[in-house]
This record gives sequence, structure tokens and C-alpha cells, in this order.
Amino acid sequence: MYQLDSPLFFYLLLIIPVVWVVAYFVGRWRRKAQKQFATPEMLRFLSPNRSYFKGNIKLSLFSLAIVFLVFALVNPKVGSELETVRREGVDIVFAVDVSKSMLAEDVAPNRIEKAKHLVSSILNELAGDRLGIVAYAAQAIPQLPITTDYSAARMFLQALNTDMLSSQGTDLSSAIELAVTYFEDSQHTNKVIFILSDGEDHQQDLDKAINIANDNQVKIFSIGIGTDNGSPIPIRVNGIVESYKRDLEQNVVMTKRNASMLEKIATDTNGEYQDGNDTVAVLEFVSQVLDRIDKREFEAQEFVSYKDRFQPFLLLALLLLFIDVFIFHTKTRWIQRMNLFNEQR
Repeated sequence: MYQLDSPLFFYLLLIIPVVWVVAYFVGRWRRKAQKQFATPEMLRFLSPNRSYFKGNIKLSLFSLAIVFLVFALVNPKVGSELETVRREGVDIVFAVDVSKSMLAEDVAPNRIEKAKHLVSSILNELAGDRLGIVAYAAQAIPQLPITTDYSAARMFLQALNTDMLSSQGTDLSSAIELAVTYFEDSQHTNKVIFILSDGEDHQQDLDKAINIANDNQVKIFSIGIGTDNGSPIPIRVNGIVESYKRDLEQNVVMTKRNASMLEKIATDTNGEYQDGNDTVAVLEFVSQVLDRIDKREFEAQEFVSYKDRFQPFLLLALLLLFIDVFIFHTKTRWIQRMNLFNEQR
């Protein structure tokens, strides 16, 4: 079994016919110029040791050197043996609140950006764990299924915003129920949900969702974002705050972090609550949580271990170039005496 690391370098082989064409026209031009200077008999008299055969040898060696250099750049790899890679970790689902209340600016720059920053920082600390992302407001929608592709996770994370759901409000129960469906029963891994929210819940129907999480042995850890004093919800147009959200009586709506709601969810599912306004504290909290949870194997893959084989081609190319340097255009005396190429007349 083999594979080519960079097959595009094969296009460099087109240099060889170009070199031969250039050499042909240069040789033709040289012979024409020599004829204007002297007759062939005079040229043989002036340069009796000139070899007309070694030029082709040097050109052939140079062409072969290019071929081997190209193969070295392509880097053929030969499979040597099957290797088994086992991965173990924890299945994690991040449930991120994208309701309008997350636009409040009681934490910089606002709650939703703070939540995204926290998840991104947590991703930097993970190693081997699988993760998924759920976004929710008045309803929950899947964003990223369970995966080990952290680059995809960052991409979907950056796409989260408070305009992605037309129906507003906050329904924590729908977020929990959807997050629980992310975990596969066939995979006997430990299951964790991290909720990042200000804790507002307009549905007040959490008991069913909590029971579902407990039945599936899912632990929920909640991270509260915002302040207990609250903040108005800005309405921006072209990035400029024009007004603040108001209720039906035209009073400015003050949104407050509901830490008690988040603590209840965590406690009832054998999890913990953490203040999310301090990034360092959150990272330490998540690290401690994951360290306490047993890592279980969830993936084992076999693949062929390929070994680089560019070294022989590179050595051959350098050897040919070295030989080419020491081949002169004059006749070799001992070969001349043998008259192998019928150069003596």
C-alpha cells in the first residue's frame, strides 16, 4: 500500500522537455556560429579533445536528477503496518442561550458574546472529549452533533446570535431535552451538559426535563452569565444603541440573572453551578469537573502507518548532480584509447 503526499509536484516534470528543447536550440545556434568562424576540419584541429557525446550524457543526468527531485517532493509513502488508535473522554453538550436577554451588557461586551468566549476557551482546554452544541430561546435547535472536530465546533459557535430564532422567550426544558438526545445509548460514555445562560425561563416546566436527564444518567452543570442587579436590553441599529426593550406598559425591561434557577437544575441532576462572569474561574471549574469524571473509551480506529520514502530519491538526485559536475566536455583519455564511441578517425 502506498500514497503520494503531494502529487501536484508531478507537474514539475514538464521542466524536462523544456530543458531538452532549450538545449537543442542552443546547440543548433552554437553549431551555426562555429560554421561562420571556421570549417569543421579546422574546429577539430583547434579543439581535438572536444567530446560531442558527453553533452548528451550531462543533459541526461541533469534530467534524471530533476525526475528524482520531483519524486522526493511528491514524497511517496509506503504503508508498513496497521495501528490501532483508541480515544477516550467525556461526551459534552453545550446548551447556549440565544434569547434577546443575552444582549444585556452587564458583562462585557454582552452576555451572548461572553458565553461564546467561555465555550471557545473551554474548547482550548479539551483533549479527546467529544462535544456538541445546542442553541435555544423559546425553543431549542441543534447546531452541532456530537463530534471530535473542534474546528467545526468553533465555526458553529461563532455563528450563534440572538437573531437565529424568530420566536423569543427562554425555554430551558427544551434545551435540556434536545441535549439529552445527542448522547448515544450504545456508547457507554459519561454524559455532561453545560448550560450557559442568564437563567431566565419563561416556561417554568423543568421537572420533566430534569427527570429525563436523570433517567439517562446525564449530569448538568450550569454557568450563569449576567448580574443579579440586571441590565436593560439594548436595541441596536447599524451597531448604534437607539433604544431599550420595553414591556407593554412602555417600561424599560430589566433582565436579571436567575442564579437560583440554574442552581436548581444543577443540583437536581448531580451537577454544580458556577458564576460565569469570571473566565478564569469558569475554566478552573470545568477542568475540575472533567478531572473528576471517569474517561471512557468511545472510539477505536485502525489505520495504516505510512512511512516517508523521499530520502532515496533525494540522495539519487544529489548523486546525479554531483556526477554531472565532474563530467567535462572534453574526451576521457582512457575511453579515447579504447575508442568505444568511435571518436578516433
